[in-house]
Amino acid sequence: MKKLLLVSALGLTLAASAAFSEHVRDWRDLDKVRAHVHEAIGEMARARAANHYDMDGHGAKAEELLKQAEAELHAAIESSKHAK
Repeated sequence: MKKLLLVSALGLTLAASAAFSEHVRDWRDLDKVRAHVHEAIGEMARARAANHYDMDGHGAKAEELLKQAEAELHAAIESSKHAK
């Protein structure tokens, strides 16, 4: 359970850092963050399965938020690619 929360917090922190960072040089930096969030989604899915999906809905909510973060990062990457 602690690992699940740690992975969730890490993924959301990475996504937030990317969103508010002023030092993003190009879309490749964002793509690295997106890859980490994608890994966190996989870890979350494995953690939920290991806990028989019994986390009072918190695991599912965390996984959904990670998926939303990944989608926003994808949009940011596409926007960055077209802005140059």
